[in-house]
Amino acid sequence: MIKITEQPSNYRHLETQTVKELTNELITEYKTIAFAVEKAKPQLDKLITAVVQKIRSGGRMIYLGAGTGGRLSVLDVIELPTTYGMEDGMIDVILAGGVDKLVLALEEKEDDTEEAWESLQKKNISKKDIVVGISASGTTPFVLQGLKKCREHGITTCCVVNNPDSPIAEQSDYPVEVITGPEFVTGSTRMKAGTSQKMIFDMISTTTMIQIGRVLDNSMWNVQLINNKIIDRAVRILMEKAMISDYDKAKEILFKYGNVQKALHNIKIPDNAKQ
Repeated sequence: MIKITEQPSNYRHLETQTVKELTNELITEYKTIAFAVEKAKPQLDKLITAVVQKIRSGGRMIYLGAGTGGRLSVLDVIELPTTYGMEDGMIDVILAGGVDKLVLALEEKEDDTEEAWESLQKKNISKKDIVVGISASGTTPFVLQGLKKCREHGITTCCVVNNPDSPIAEQSDYPVEVITGPEFVTGSTRMKAGTSQKMIFDMISTTTMIQIGRVLDNSMWNVQLINNKIIDRAVRILMEKAMISDYDKAKEILFKYGNVQKALHNIKIPDNAKQ
């Protein structure tokens, strides 16, 4: 395979450039990322559809990653319980070296060929679940061996990679290949490759949560009431959807039922209420 992510940067003599020149060139490079994601959209649609089907059937989606991509998947997943009222474990992450070591950047753990499957077994992985491997290179041993073991046990596999025709894609039932090209600083896949991965994680989690009913219209009606900003947002969502004009009354109803969805299911809503 050709590792496009390791090819020389399209730019030379970066150390001689001004701040303005560097940021202009970086913006030029970053503009290409969305087009790369768009080109991979047919693959991504298939992956997300498979994820939704698994979750609707009572299964889980588990990211399996190392390095930048793995850490970015952690950041995506930790937001979901608050934003969508997601149950613990519905979408989960196994990070090389452990999620609890997130800030330590244990890059050497990428080469561990045993930890991934051991960690999946600790989470009682089964055929009901779906595993998404993350690797810019498409060759990360931690991810590759984890997906191989999943396949041996009949577990559905997916991946997000940034090189074509990679070993990890070969081990994936639903591969997503986002070809972002050479990095601005040669080999620094935390940049374009990492940014494309963050976009894809957002698309996977947001689309999945909408598909399983965690969004009403365009509102997060399962949002957890954890601070004043979110409480105010939830109160205003309830006021709009139930046509309640009294803020304090809406707030009282909200706290009685715990979230907007339960409140709307338990109170009488005018026939002309906005849905």
